[in-house]
Amino acid sequence: MLTLTLNKSLRRMFALLVLCMGLGLVTSPVYAADEQSSQQQAKSKTSDADLWRAVKAGEPGYSTDKALEADVLINVAGNEGKALRNTYLKPAIGLAVVGVFAAFLVFYLVNGPSKLSKGFSGKMVLRWSKADLWLHWVMAISCLTLMLTGLVIMLGRHFLAPYVGDGIWAGVIAFSKFTHDWSGPIFMVSWLLCIIKWMPLQTFKMYDLKWFLVVGGYINFGPFKGKHPDSGFANAGEKMWFWTLAIFGLSISATGVMLVFPTLELPRELSMIALLIHGVSATILIAFTIVHIWMATVLSEGGMECMVSGYCDENWASQHHNVWYNEIKADGTLKYKE
Repeated sequence: MLTLTLNKSLRRMFALLVLCMGLGLVTSPVYAADEQSSQQQAKSKTSDADLWRAVKAGEPGYSTDKALEADVLINVAGNEGKALRNTYLKPAIGLAVVGVFAAFLVFYLVNGPSKLSKGFSGKMVLRWSKADLWLHWVMAISCLTLMLTGLVIMLGRHFLAPYVGDGIWAGVIAFSKFTHDWSGPIFMVSWLLCIIKWMPLQTFKMYDLKWFLVVGGYINFGPFKGKHPDSGFANAGEKMWFWTLAIFGLSISATGVMLVFPTLELPRELSMIALLIHGVSATILIAFTIVHIWMATVLSEGGMECMVSGYCDENWASQHHNVWYNEIKADGTLKYKE
């Protein structure tokens, strides 16, 4: 009887042991699968992080598209150039427009214009030919058009877009871009002709240094008052403007061609460099253009007449360009308006 009870107990223990082993065999693969899945997910997250880090660093991958730089999702140079443009270039353009204009406005209010010491003589001396006038105004109008539309393209989203509807802004920016692109070739041709035609008159002389020292004779107070420095056909300020226009007109024209023709398929880095050079050149030209307009119109009494009719008053020629005036009197090329 005791033996029978012992055998039953042993059988029960054996059955319980088998059951526990069976459960272990069933549940162990589940635990192993969960652990393997967790490891794969962690590895996938690490792989995704490495991939995104490589993409942000500008590393190329593989693409079936064969276009230029199609394998690069994020161009580092492009992002850096955009940051430079937004951080430095846009404020510089705004300062060139507002700052330079405001400075000359204050100067005019304090100093006033440069008056003719002997007044107007009434005798008009030929200074510019008809061809010169046409070249000047074609270049001037195209240049101003480029500057105004360029300002809208660069800064319009800040000072114009928030105050008009989306439809109006879309039309303005589209018109500005179209006008900017088509004014460029007109400016480049007229700019080149002006540079070639006027360059012989723009060489610096020793007397030009004195022009800078006495601020061109435009100061109406203090030790500079009444000082009229020697000047040839072009004074030192006009020569500085000419060479600024020559140098930065060339850079803005070259980079403009690079930017307006996508068929050139330039690398992103080169395109961004061209965009930055274009903006810097435009900023410098805008600042000098504002100075040039102030000097030629408001600050110089009788100066604007030169570029309207091609003639200047004889007293204006004698006061502002005495070397040139004396030369044409001496060689007999002085011509009066009939």
